[in-house]
Amino acid sequence: MAKKTKQDIIKLVKDNDVKFIRLWFTDVLGQVKSFAITDKELEGALDNGMGFDGSSITGYQDIEESDMIAMPDPETFAILPWRPSEKAVARMICDVLNPDKTPYEGDPRYILKKALGRASKMGFDHFYLGPELEFFYFKTDTLPETLDKGGYFDLTTLDVASDLRRETVLALEKMGIDVEYSHHEVAPSQHEVDMRYKDALEMADNVITYKVVVKEIASKFGVYATFMPKPIFGQNGSGMHTHQSLFKGSKNMFYDAKSEDYLSDTARNYIAGLLKHAKEICSIFAQTTNSYKRLVPGYEAPVYVAWSRRNRSALVRVPLYYPGKEKATRCEFRACDPACNPYLTFAAMLHAGLEGIEKGYKVPKPMDTNLYHLTDAERKSKGIETLPDSLGHAISLTENSALVKKVLGEHIFPRFVELKKKEWDEYRIRVPQYELDKYLSIL
Repeated sequence: MAKKTKQDIIKLVKDNDVKFIRLWFTDVLGQVKSFAITDKELEGALDNGMGFDGSSITGYQDIEESDMIAMPDPETFAILPWRPSEKAVARMICDVLNPDKTPYEGDPRYILKKALGRASKMGFDHFYLGPELEFFYFKTDTLPETLDKGGYFDLTTLDVASDLRRETVLALEKMGIDVEYSHHEVAPSQHEVDMRYKDALEMADNVITYKVVVKEIASKFGVYATFMPKPIFGQNGSGMHTHQSLFKGSKNMFYDAKSEDYLSDTARNYIAGLLKHAKEICSIFAQTTNSYKRLVPGYEAPVYVAWSRRNRSALVRVPLYYPGKEKATRCEFRACDPACNPYLTFAAMLHAGLEGIEKGYKVPKPMDTNLYHLTDAERKSKGIETLPDSLGHAISLTENSALVKKVLGEHIFPRFVELKKKEWDEYRIRVPQYELDKYLSIL
């Protein structure tokens, strides 16, 4: 498919009565930042980008070197379907550049592009991803008050959010994002809309778009959507299980017809890389203090560093192979949550897997028993490690990781570590209601 040109975008704007174009990019933590230009400014923006002050963006520049350029990517042009059709509003996702038009080292989108560049040098043309983002609908943004008592795949009046999901799917499709499934999830008021797999950069763009769309449609219906990993005590949290595979041309490099389980050595090395480096990249794919309320045994969130062909209690799962579905051979990394920055998370997973391929890591034996049912001693005897149990623990591992330094680069790495340490410090010095309830009256 031919790439969109500047003239293509200008024509789309004119034909669709687009008056405003929002330019999107993310800060280091994955929060979408946006400013709008009018159609009259569009041609100049496509040629030269639009300048902005980077000193106020989390993790970006210091005040004395704050001039940045947002360069819109024509491939990401889409009209926002929840805005009026008259004098419509479109969006384009931007690459962030330095004033001399070189890529800005602090741009998360550039971090993913660099990771894909490494894969390309190793002979891989495509890094395909299929993330499954879960989320909750609540009545407001102040309390986790659910809309229903439905459960997994429920098709009853208990699932009152069917219309919200329907409108969300329609909005995503209008924006050019292919949807495979939508359904009620395990917890009350928890939902999932699954996008069809895409190349990593397009999928990262789709993830930030998906999160905006889900929230906008919820707001239209007078409710609040959240991607907070664990908003309700005692219920499953929201994950972002991420299916992934590497291709050379149209050939799936994870598939081997001669292998007993149809997994290639490339796939095994890649999985070994994910397992070996999972603990040190944990602060990236589970980046909030709340993420570690989800990563506990018993709520379908994998905490044990192991892999399996079917077992959902393992960190990495390999879905069963079906004859004729060679291209679907993949692995699923199950610990990510949807509060992460997708650009950094996808880059971190890719680098970890490529490290395994490059250095020939040996994958351990698959664990097909339910890991939650093993004792600590049994897990230890099998060499099964556990993901960090807090953001503080996770960031201490990240801080000493040569791999994460390679992933994030000299600019983002120290800023990310500093931001996460500050977040952990702010969290750990607070006195939660739990401690007041438990100790105040007896101590």
